[in-house]
Amino acid sequence: MIHLERRPQPSRLWTATTPLIAVVLTMIVGGTMFAALGTDPFEAIRTIFWDPLFNTQFAGFTRPQLLVKAGPLILIAIGLSIGFRAGIWNIGAEGQYIMGAICGAAAGLALYPSESPLIFPLMILAGGLGGWAWAAIPAVLKTRFGTNEILVSLMLVYVAENVLASVSSGLLRNPEGMGFPGSRNFKEWDAAHNAEIVAGTGMHWGVVFAFIAVIAAYVLLTRHIQGFNIRLTGEAPRAARFSGVNPARIIFLCLGISGALAGLAGLFEVTGPAGQISIDFNSGYGFTAIIVAFLGRLNPIGILLAGLLMALTYIGGELAQLMLGLPGASIQLFQGMLLFFLLATDVFTNYRVRFGRSEVA
Repeated sequence: MIHLERRPQPSRLWTATTPLIAVVLTMIVGGTMFAALGTDPFEAIRTIFWDPLFNTQFAGFTRPQLLVKAGPLILIAIGLSIGFRAGIWNIGAEGQYIMGAICGAAAGLALYPSESPLIFPLMILAGGLGGWAWAAIPAVLKTRFGTNEILVSLMLVYVAENVLASVSSGLLRNPEGMGFPGSRNFKEWDAAHNAEIVAGTGMHWGVVFAFIAVIAAYVLLTRHIQGFNIRLTGEAPRAARFSGVNPARIIFLCLGISGALAGLAGLFEVTGPAGQISIDFNSGYGFTAIIVAFLGRLNPIGILLAGLLMALTYIGGELAQLMLGLPGASIQLFQGMLLFFLLATDVFTNYRVRFGRSEVA
């Protein structure tokens, strides 16, 4: 018989190297998939990982896009990782991302066409509160009625998508848009535009907030008593209760932080790269950020690196579709392989394979 036996103490070296192993396995299996689709696997892998950074034909455009794509992924993943550390599984960051964008955009459009310098800060506040409020729904239901936050947060994504479709065609629709769905374009309104801080770099306020979130999360988890309570709740729930940690407070804190950061990511995206509220505004960042969080080992510094790597697959994937004719679904599958292989290698981090008849206690 073959069975798994939990390791008394997982290897720290193996834990640190499994993300790299997962990336290599993704390249190997992904290359095989590209070959089956009739594309040279080496050319496909080079186009995804090398060309966006070092090919002079594309790098002038793709390098700035690295920060543009990584910003929301890092911001959302940082919030998710705090909850995951406490064993609170917020799978609905995509919905919080959407609601943050809607609330922030609505706050700004209510003051159109004012050019007050307070408009953009007000939109940031509204975006964060919108994501926080949407995440508070599963927090209330879990603490009051014992519901499963995974299911509730996930189902709320579909509610948020319907709200997005509704406001795009109704409440926030551009009155000068000739009846087409979609809000005014924030890129044409200086007071509400999340423009590049340094031209040609892709650095906008969403990227700045992502870096701030990385630093703040690192300090919270390693230097603050509340971070200790979060880690204790996830690693030893009974010990946390005996030490006086309030489970309901931890649930509200973790879901609130993750919701607010996802809402901010939505706000910065709608006022910057996307430019407007539209029916197809949501781009799956909330779900991809789950991969980023685990690929980064729920560590803020690891998430920063994982976010950049995942952003590279976004940009390289779009380049591969354009240059090599690869279908978009194959790129999404390639990205999903990262999480699959990371979880697979994690099994061997925490368990060893044993052969023979298992002992009866």
